[in-house]
Amino acid sequence: MAVCRRVQLLLLFMSLSTRFFFTQGAKSQGGVNENLVDNADMGKNPGAPLQDGKLLAAAASQPRRSTGWKLAEEEACREDLTRLCPKHSWNNNLAVLECLQDRKEDTEISTDCNHLLWNYKLNLTTDPKFESVAVEVCKSTINDIKECAAEERGKGYLVSCLVDHRTNITEYQCNQYITKMTSIIFSDYRLICGFMDKCKDDINTLHCGSVNTGEKDVHSQGEVIACLEKGLVSEVEEQTEHYSIKEDCKKAIMRVAELSSDDFHLDRHLYFACRDDRERFCENIAAGEGRIYKCLFNHKFEDTMSGKCREALSTRQKLIAQDYKISYSLAKACKQDLRKYRCSVDTTLPRAREAKLSYLLLCLESAVHRGRTVSGECQGEMLDYRRMLMEDYSLSPEIVLHCRGEIDTHCSGLHHKGRTLHCLMRVSRDKGIMDNLCQKALQTLVQETDPGADYRIDRALNEACESVIQTACKHIRSGDPMILSCLMEHLYTDKMVEDCEHRLLELQYFISRDWKLDPILYRKCQNDAARICHTHGWNETSEFMPPGAVFSCLYRHAYRTEEQGRRLSRDCKTEVQRILHQRALDVKLDPDLQRRCMTDLGKWCSEKTTEPGQELECLQDHLEDLGSDCRDVVGNLTELESEDIQIEALLIRACEPVIQSYCHDMADNQIDTGDLMECLVLNKHQKEMNEKCAVGVTHFQLIQMKDFRFSYKFKMACKEDVLKLCPNIKKKVDVVICLSTTVRNDTLQDVKDQRVSMKCRRQLRVEELEMSEDIRLDPDLYESCRQDIKDHCQNVLFGNAQVIECLKDTKKRLSPRCHQKVFKLQEKEMIDPELDFQLMRVCKQMIRRFCSESDAKNMLQCLKQNKNSELMDPKCKQMITKRQITQNTDYRLNPVLRKACKADIPKFCQPILNKATDDNELEGQVISCLKLKYADQRLSPDCEDQIRVILQESALDYRLDPQLQMQCTEEIPRLCAEEVAAQEQTGQVEECLKVNLLKIKNEACKKEVLNILKESKADIFVDPVLHTACALDIKHQCAAIPPGRGRQMSCLMEALQDKRVRLQPECKKRLQDRIDMWSYAAKVAPAEGFSDLASQVLSSPAKSYILTMMGMCVVLLFLMGLLCGRITKRVTQELKDSYYPLMGLFLSVWSQH
Repeated sequence: MAVCRRVQLLLLFMSLSTRFFFTQGAKSQGGVNENLVDNADMGKNPGAPLQDGKLLAAAASQPRRSTGWKLAEEEACREDLTRLCPKHSWNNNLAVLECLQDRKEDTEISTDCNHLLWNYKLNLTTDPKFESVAVEVCKSTINDIKECAAEERGKGYLVSCLVDHRTNITEYQCNQYITKMTSIIFSDYRLICGFMDKCKDDINTLHCGSVNTGEKDVHSQGEVIACLEKGLVSEVEEQTEHYSIKEDCKKAIMRVAELSSDDFHLDRHLYFACRDDRERFCENIAAGEGRIYKCLFNHKFEDTMSGKCREALSTRQKLIAQDYKISYSLAKACKQDLRKYRCSVDTTLPRAREAKLSYLLLCLESAVHRGRTVSGECQGEMLDYRRMLMEDYSLSPEIVLHCRGEIDTHCSGLHHKGRTLHCLMRVSRDKGIMDNLCQKALQTLVQETDPGADYRIDRALNEACESVIQTACKHIRSGDPMILSCLMEHLYTDKMVEDCEHRLLELQYFISRDWKLDPILYRKCQNDAARICHTHGWNETSEFMPPGAVFSCLYRHAYRTEEQGRRLSRDCKTEVQRILHQRALDVKLDPDLQRRCMTDLGKWCSEKTTEPGQELECLQDHLEDLGSDCRDVVGNLTELESEDIQIEALLIRACEPVIQSYCHDMADNQIDTGDLMECLVLNKHQKEMNEKCAVGVTHFQLIQMKDFRFSYKFKMACKEDVLKLCPNIKKKVDVVICLSTTVRNDTLQDVKDQRVSMKCRRQLRVEELEMSEDIRLDPDLYESCRQDIKDHCQNVLFGNAQVIECLKDTKKRLSPRCHQKVFKLQEKEMIDPELDFQLMRVCKQMIRRFCSESDAKNMLQCLKQNKNSELMDPKCKQMITKRQITQNTDYRLNPVLRKACKADIPKFCQPILNKATDDNELEGQVISCLKLKYADQRLSPDCEDQIRVILQESALDYRLDPQLQMQCTEEIPRLCAEEVAAQEQTGQVEECLKVNLLKIKNEACKKEVLNILKESKADIFVDPVLHTACALDIKHQCAAIPPGRGRQMSCLMEALQDKRVRLQPECKKRLQDRIDMWSYAAKVAPAEGFSDLASQVLSSPAKSYILTMMGMCVVLLFLMGLLCGRITKRVTQELKDSYYPLMGLFLSVWSQH
């Protein structure tokens, strides 16, 4: 058996094609070729005698003649020889033998010739003279190879040793001798020593052919070996309840395949099946060293490749997958590297796990990924076989076994060029089942082939993405791992094509589930992963570590601060960011996210409702509706995005123009800690901002409102304050309200040590300003006004506070709940004008011009003071007016007035306050009340100053008097249409109403106009038309008299009555008109109190008579009191109540007179 075992090595590492013998046969007459044939041929029984050819058999066994025995001279084969073989080959028995046994399938030879050839080959392979010939031909070679020189002679060991050292033989004749015997041995399995003994039972059981010579004397039994090989492959794939081949036979089958690995002529079944295809595809490829095999493998899926050849090639490839040594070129190229990195295995176990092609690939790929040196020749061979595995799924028995159902259901008919594998990848990606055996088999194959290291391994991807690579990634050398990253960066762009997009995502789905499959990430992070995440080697796996766990560990540590503990190296951190940016494009590239959110994705974010790449945004939008596991993982990712918004690759791509113009410094930071998003928010309304970017930025702002942790800068600045002051509050808007309320209360109470830290207060201010830009950033307000927005602001765009402004403009038509919320918002904005986004936006330049040094709280006050400046922008002026109108509707919306009149309002206007509600406007009633008290000169100095300002402003623009506008809604358009159309804020509308006082039908409107007349008597500034007409006269006649309390008006009245004073005609006319108006007002408006009575007396033409009579009455009463004394103790309260007010009235009138 030892002899048989060694003889089986006869053809290991053969490199020369037997086609060589055709050209050498004619030159070999009398040489070594003919001699060895003659010596080995004669003196031995050729075998069992033929039934009709005893003479032929005898001739084959006769002693050698001096001229040498020739096959061509035998009668049995002469006719076939003449018909099939060129004449120049007749003198060489081996050439004749090769010619006849390699004939085409459609040609036959006679039975007698067939049997003669069989006996001839049998004699050759069993004749001990082979060794003596070898000693003669290879004498110098044997001496050079010590192992062969030491072999025991006479047992066939010497020839086997020479075959083992085939590559070291330099002697021409010795090399030729070893080579020429190959085609003889492998033409029939029965000639291979020991093969028939080991596989006899399996051949019969599998019906692979006859083992009895007499039953089937065809010259080639290669079909028998092919049948056994197919049986072995079927057993591995477990396609049916298959007969199990005996272990000895399995080893023999694999050994035969290995021995025929260098020359495809030696695999007789494949040779005959692919003979024409070899001529078609590999005509110029020399046989030997497995070159023909490789050439045919490369053309396996060509349309013109015959089906028989493709099937034979697939069988051989499957055997190579079971034992890499069946590939001559691979085994030779990687021999040293396998030893170097301890990938070699016990040769007695050819089908052990370590002998499989997958193990070799994983072992050597591990060395490459660790930065070790693997020879270029070996890496080239590995690349070929990795590509081979990716092209044909059937070469991976695990996939054939476990994915049979998916292939039949979804992927039938897609066998060519890796399409079936990509179909399976797509099915697996859509299902997202992590425990599925088919998916595990696919994951294993992707690790074995490692397409992440070289995209060209994946032929389907390579072909689909060729155009994209040529345009978008042409700056990267072919085969570089960064090609895949480049493709991912152009996902969902104009440069990406649909087919490439699908193939890329299908492959990335599996690469993303094993961090080691990204070679750049692995190279940069392997030390960090071992140090922090306790990972194993590249080709080692752990059942306790779920897919994606290592990368999750890495990215958690990538964003840690120094205070938080161990961090990643800079290079590793960069790669982790790169992967995160890519994974953000598709949720299915995040194993943890897909596993936890599979149900929610189907429920809320199906492909029908969500565009590609928008799944994460969809999950964020439905954060409150997600299951707890999914909500946690989406929350963690969103929190991570808040720190590094560049993870949102689609958003960054859309915002590129804005980033380049305004935020490039932040974008260049390795980790921006929220600065980039803050910059984008601040520049959200720049001209470079496109719709996609604006929508993306706003969406992220909206997501941030769901949890304060989603705002990185706010979280870092205020997390301690939140834990201390606002525990158990999660929503950002609630946290902001909680903290801002605390700040306000501390400020109002003049607390020395504010409870909210300074850094939190600063960031809180930023958050408040950002929230004012879009109503959706205030969820409570938005939900309260959702229906009102639909009813009144349907065509108004969100952003720029436009919807909020629309609600303010339609406030009277809003629902009670929405109206209440808008009022509260306005009250807040008036206290802090910086929160009034529209005001700050429209008046941005004017604030810089007029109010650069003003405090933020006094911004609106400053703008009001400069409103009538010639340098004031008209749009800003219009906005200021709108805010003034709003302030005058309710004193609570005017914080300056509220503070100045803090004591006066409850003193004089308590009945109005009693009817008021906290959240609705008083429509100017309190301010109207204070105006009347101003006319009576009963307000405190601070309050009087503020009311004077309001009176002056409302006198110029009737819209600033809400009571007048409300009561005269019909009268103003009817009587003063021209003045309204002129839009001149010079008091013309009020003047029109005064002039047309008699035409006013609405009593409430008439009363308001009369109040205006009354107020104008108190101060000439309240009557802008009169003040303009009398400006010169005031300067000349009343220059020394201070304004206020009616002093300048009295001065002008005295000047009007003084005949020595000549007033300006216009002033004189206006004064006379005012006197008439006041006289009419006194008639139609009865006095409502002593102040009104005093005012009417003063304006009456008989005021001297009235005052004289009142004075006499008062004096008479006083004298009577002195004379009579206290007549009775029962002085009624009514007398007291009438006496003292009457005395006060008299004194007041007298002093004014």
